[in-house]
Amino acid sequence: MASDNYPGISSWMMAQSSEETEHAEKLIKFVEDRGGRVSFLAIDAPEADLKSPLEAFKSAYKHEQFIAGEINKLFAQAVKEKGYAAEVLLEWFVEEQVEEEASVGLLVEKFKRVGDNPAELLMLDSEVGSREEGD
Repeated sequence: MASDNYPGISSWMMAQSSEETEHAEKLIKFVEDRGGRVSFLAIDAPEADLKSPLEAFKSAYKHEQFIAGEINKLFAQAVKEKGYAAEVLLEWFVEEQVEEEASVGLLVEKFKRVGDNPAELLMLDSEVGSREEGD
């Protein structure tokens, strides 16, 4: 998005990426603290040719919904196996995903409202870019 002159959106996406890295590190530490070993598999690259800020945030929202579903599956497995420590950790992630979906969903709605209006897009870009670390 920075290449499309949306520095605020670019900043928001970078902050989001950093937050997601912290979440991954939290899971890695949990597994390793219990003697497990973490390995990474290749994943498909995300869509890189998004046509608008709205399209970018719709894609982000869809991904947040997917992640919420995956966390719910892990939580259900932890309950089934009486993995109480995992339940506690995953409860934090369940709550976090509620916040993530609400936050990104609100941005989708805001971008829908402004449509293609250049002045309003610039104002919303500025608002999105004011995100504080950890928001």
